[in-house]
Amino acid sequence: MKRWPKISFTEEGMREGMQIEDANIPIDEKARLLDALSETGLQRIVVGSFVSPKWTPQMERIDELIQKFTPKEGVTYTALALNQRGVERAKEYSPPLTIERDRWPRLNCHMCDVFVRRNNNRSQMQEMERWPKIVAQAQENGAAEAGIGTNASWGSNFLGDFSVDTLMAMLERQHTMWDDANIKVTSCSLGDPMSWCMPHKVEDTLIRIKERWPEINHFRLHFHNGRNMAIASGYAAIRTLGTDDTIELDGSIGGIGGCPYCGNGRATGQAPSEDLLHMLEDMGVETGVNLDKLIDCVWMCEEILGRTLYGHVSKAGPRPNSTSQLYDMNAPFVETMEQAKHFKKGPKAYEGGIYPYKEPITSPYRERVDQGLPAYESKESNWPWNQDWLPE
Repeated sequence: MKRWPKISFTEEGMREGMQIEDANIPIDEKARLLDALSETGLQRIVVGSFVSPKWTPQMERIDELIQKFTPKEGVTYTALALNQRGVERAKEYSPPLTIERDRWPRLNCHMCDVFVRRNNNRSQMQEMERWPKIVAQAQENGAAEAGIGTNASWGSNFLGDFSVDTLMAMLERQHTMWDDANIKVTSCSLGDPMSWCMPHKVEDTLIRIKERWPEINHFRLHFHNGRNMAIASGYAAIRTLGTDDTIELDGSIGGIGGCPYCGNGRATGQAPSEDLLHMLEDMGVETGVNLDKLIDCVWMCEEILGRTLYGHVSKAGPRPNSTSQLYDMNAPFVETMEQAKHFKKGPKAYEGGIYPYKEPITSPYRERVDQGLPAYESKESNWPWNQDWLPE
């Protein structure tokens, strides 16, 4: 079995998701959802953000949420803070919050000057003006390692596509400044707020970064899913990087999320956590997450928001990999989304459905599986390859 990079996952539904939802969602409901998420086995949960309520009223009552929810031991709870004032507010709730600062002093900028003006009320040029001060501070602090990074890395709804050549040129500028300061670069962050990620571009980017700077072994990848490429891009990253590398990925339950500044609103979304984690588990990556409980959280979130969300595993269920999870061969037609929930709700979900079979369905393959045998043995074995009914 192929060995993968080390993968760290962060749940962003309470922050990235709720920041684009109705500001009037009751705090009790948010706390109920956060408590349920805490019981799923998720190790890292972002609970919200300390930002201006004028522009993000959805986060105005984050103080109440933190005081109301029940922290679970072993779960790291964080919150986004974009400036020192936000950091100071967050410190008032530590614990349960963990106040995280970037491990690496980092040079970063948005590839899209328009987006950063809309989102952060500053220009790309102003972001770059801070670089010399960041480097000087890192030298003063005796930093041994540093990071580089971009946001809107592969394209923009306001400026169009950014080639990998362009992205690499920006990273090169940043890396050179650290080289001149004799500080080793070991981390790279790549953000995608406007859903321009594509698996082939992500793969090309990471290959070129590793070829150019093999000492970079930590990657923070933040993909949005407005064009349904977030999970595919995450998979491309996992396939591309090696066992000595670490990837930080994130997602949100049901795929909720978005940004009012990017032009796509709620359609921007993120990788649905349940879908991404389902993929990782099947790849042999131990996530520690109970997918059944996570799907309960998605259904709870749908109830709170009053609409169906964007993921798939919460609708069709995980792949039934054990005998106890296999579907009933003699189930009636399953046609509706509600009937499809039989994977959790049992036969009552499709009770009264159309039943077209005159006789109960039987299968020698299913008989084998029910006995704990594989449906198909290897080509060199007897079943089904040496059966009389199989054509030569």
